[in-house]
Amino acid sequence: MKKLLIANRGEIAVRIIRACRDYGITAVAVYSDPDADALFVSLADEAYALGGSQASETYLDISKLIEAAKRAGADAVHPGYGFLSERAEFAEAVISAGLTWIGPAPSVIETLGDKVKARQIAASVGAPLAAGSDGPVSSSAEVIAFAKAHGLPVAIKAAFGGGGRGLKVAWKIDEIEELYHSAVREAEAAFGRGECFVERFLERPRHVEAQVMADQHGNVIVVGTRDCSMQRRNQKLIEEAPAPFLTAAQRDEIEASAKAICKAAGYTGAGTVEFLLGKDGTLSFLEVNTRLQVEHPVTEETSGIDLVIEQLRVADGQPLSFIEAPEPRGHSIEFRINAEDPGRGFLPMPGTITRFNAPSGPGVRLDSGVMRGSAVSGFYDSLVAKLVVTGKTREDAIRRARRALAEFEIDGLSTVLPFHRTALEAPDFTAENGFKIYTRWIEDDFASTLEPARRPEAPVGENLIRTHIEIDGKRHQVGIPATLLSHFSAPSSPIVANVKSDDNLNDGMVVAPVSGTLQSYKAEDGDHVEEGDLIAIIEAMKMETQVRAIRSGKLLRQAVEGAYIEAGASLGRID
Repeated sequence: MKKLLIANRGEIAVRIIRACRDYGITAVAVYSDPDADALFVSLADEAYALGGSQASETYLDISKLIEAAKRAGADAVHPGYGFLSERAEFAEAVISAGLTWIGPAPSVIETLGDKVKARQIAASVGAPLAAGSDGPVSSSAEVIAFAKAHGLPVAIKAAFGGGGRGLKVAWKIDEIEELYHSAVREAEAAFGRGECFVERFLERPRHVEAQVMADQHGNVIVVGTRDCSMQRRNQKLIEEAPAPFLTAAQRDEIEASAKAICKAAGYTGAGTVEFLLGKDGTLSFLEVNTRLQVEHPVTEETSGIDLVIEQLRVADGQPLSFIEAPEPRGHSIEFRINAEDPGRGFLPMPGTITRFNAPSGPGVRLDSGVMRGSAVSGFYDSLVAKLVVTGKTREDAIRRARRALAEFEIDGLSTVLPFHRTALEAPDFTAENGFKIYTRWIEDDFASTLEPARRPEAPVGENLIRTHIEIDGKRHQVGIPATLLSHFSAPSSPIVANVKSDDNLNDGMVVAPVSGTLQSYKAEDGDHVEEGDLIAIIEAMKMETQVRAIRSGKLLRQAVEGAYIEAGASLGRID
C-alpha cells in the first residue's frame, strides 16, 4: 500500500490518519458538507468532497467513495467503524475496483454479519449460547410467542447490525410490538436491511468481549479482553481492559471461544467477539464485530500493540508483529465523550464547541475528532472524543481518571462529562462492595440526579452552496460557504423547521426535545390523542427519540416529515 482512502469521519478518521503517518503511507480523507472544516479533513494529506449532508448521500454512498478513491489514486480503503465498515457489498466493491480492503474477506463479513449464521458457527465450536430464534422473525407476533415460551426479557436484534443499532430489549409483553417495529426501522436506516431475530436476554448481564487479530498466514491471536457493560440505550459509555472481576475459567472460555469462532470463519484482520455474562454466571456468545472497535485504545494501552498498524500489516500480506497473546500491562479505562445531555436522559445535543481544554499528563491519552470552533452536526454519531486513562492497577486508573475528567473542559454544547465524573464515585463501579455494573445499570440503578445543561446554539457553518465555474474553458464544481454569499442573496438550504416555541407561551405546544430529522408522525393531523401517546419520532445522531403527547386533546401538526428540526422547534400543538 502507498495511499489509503479513509471511508469515514471524526475521531476514527484522525486515528487512522495518524497510523498512516506512522506506517509511512499517504492518508486521503473524504468529507460531507457539514464536515468541510472538520479536524480530520485538515490533518489528511488530501481530502475529497462527497457532496451532501445526510449519511445516505455521503459516507454510505459506495459509488461516491469508490470514485473518490480512483480520483485520489488510492490503492487501499479503510472503513473505520460504523457506516459501511461491516457491509460485505462495500468490501466487494473496493476489491472489484482493484483496491486493497482493510478488513476480513467479504464472504466472512457476510457470514458473521448475519447474526443467525454467526450463532450457528459459535454453536459448531462449542461456544456458550443463550436460547434464540432459529432465524429472523417476520413479525412482532413471533417475538411474543418466543417470549411466552422462553420468558422475559427478550432481546430483539438486527440480524445484520452491530454497535447497538437495531437492538431493543422488551421487559413487558405489551411493549414488544412497538419495540419490534422500532428495531426494524433502526436496522433499515443503519444497515440497509431490517431483518431481526430474538433471543433470551440474560438478567443483569455484563458485556465482555475479546479482541482478536488474525493474519493471512493462519495466525489467530486473542490480544486481550474488555468490559463494556456501562451503556445507555445499548451504546457503550465506559470501557476497560482487561475485563475485571472474571474467574480464570470464564476468561479462558471467552478467549478460547473467540479464537475458535474466528478460526472457523476464516477471519483475517482486527475483529471483536462479544459475550454477555449473566448475573447467575451464564455466559452467552453475542456477536462478532468484523471491524475495529471504538474501544480499541484500551487494548492498545494494555498490550502495547498498535491495532490499526496491525490491520495495515495484515492487509499488506505481512504476518502479525507478535506471535503470542501479550500479558496485560496495567489497566486502562476509556470514556466516550458524546455530545449528549445526561441531565435530559442523554438526549443528543449538536452545537459548536467554544472551549476545548483537554487533560494531559502521565497515563492520559485523547483520541479526538474535534477542537475549539468545531461544529458538531446532528447528522452523525454523537461521539466527539475518547479519553483513555491507564494505571498500574484498576484502582490507580480510576484515581487518575478522576483527575483527568476534572481537568476536561468543553463548552458550547452539552457532553456526558458530568455523568463520567459521577459514575467514578459510584460504589457499584469502583467495586467497593463488588462490581455491580451491567448493561442497564444507567437506566435502572443510577441514582444520581444530573442537572440539565443549557441548550446549545444550533451548529453553524454547515451549508455549502455548490455551483460550477469555468477555468480556461473547463468546467469545475466549487463549494462555497453559504455565509460568504449571504449578503448577496438568500442561500439555499435543507428543509429546516425553525419556528421556535416558548414552553410557557402555550402549554399545549409540542416541541422537539432534540435537534434532528423528523422521521415520522405517529398520529394524524386532527387526531385525538391521550396524554403519553407516542405522536412523533425524531432521529438525531443515529438514535431515535420518541415525542409523546403532553396532554389529551386534538393534535394539530406543524412540521413536515423528513425535515431537519431544531431543538425547541414546534412540532404541533394539542388543543
